[in-house]
Amino acid sequence: MFASPSADPSRPEGAPVGILLVDKPGGITSHDVVSRARRALNTRKIGHAGTLDPMATGLLVLGVGGATRLLTFVVGLDKTYTTTIRLGATTDTDDAEGEITQRADAARLAAVGDHEIAAGVAALTGPISQVPSTVSAIKVAGRRAYDLAREGAEVTLTAREVTVSRFEVLAVRRHPDGIDIDAVVDCSSGTYIRALARDLGAGLGVGGHLTALRRTRIGTFDVADAAALDDLSVEGLMDAAAAAERAMPRVDVDADEARDLRHGKRLAGAGSRLAGERGAAVDPEGRLVGVIERRGADLKSTMNMPEVSA
Repeated sequence: MFASPSADPSRPEGAPVGILLVDKPGGITSHDVVSRARRALNTRKIGHAGTLDPMATGLLVLGVGGATRLLTFVVGLDKTYTTTIRLGATTDTDDAEGEITQRADAARLAAVGDHEIAAGVAALTGPISQVPSTVSAIKVAGRRAYDLAREGAEVTLTAREVTVSRFEVLAVRRHPDGIDIDAVVDCSSGTYIRALARDLGAGLGVGGHLTALRRTRIGTFDVADAAALDDLSVEGLMDAAAAAERAMPRVDVDADEARDLRHGKRLAGAGSRLAGERGAAVDPEGRLVGVIERRGADLKSTMNMPEVSA
């Protein structure tokens, strides 16, 4: 799965290219992780797919060198999170880093039993309409919502359709400050777990916010395969072809077809070779040519990796 610098035929000498999985610790931003990776790998060209808030931990997928082109195909994959939701208080950020704006009284909180929690969770499972948190990274008139919110501006975000395919309660703990719910969530890209916590609390009439969040999966990329922040190195890179195969079906192409795709030509009549919406075209040397899609009966590249001499 992982390739050493010399084993990746698409990596020119001295220029790392590939996908790096990182287990982000809490208390730092995703950009901080990118900065650390740039120093560890001695390269500037690194980006990430799917921001994690400073409070959150877990899987961050980095693209290095030309493999940054793959990130757009990673960010849209389904994700899995483990989380702790606290019922009984609302915050202005929908998580524990914000200021408490409202608390439920003890009698109302005591009326929330396991049955009510299960019903609330069920109502937020499946296709749902969700209004993102006002401190999300969504852009409003060209600016991030969280920047506007921190300046005191009124932020109104539009509801979006998302899918929560699993919202499983693992444990319920009752204490003087509220009710803590440990859960695991499988969801589509664009789902905000903070908004789930907010909406669960609102539906139960007691308020709610997030106190812990860990991302464990993006598509088939798993945090179990991720490196710790202090262990980042070129040796931990997954080559571009192997990474692309984790996100979409592989289509093997011969040398002539690889050349045509790289030059923007279609592979006439080859559409039946692709199972799915898009695929990873891999040449005979194991190099990722690019991402291909069907165009009628043909295949055409929609993203090409930088050409490297064999």
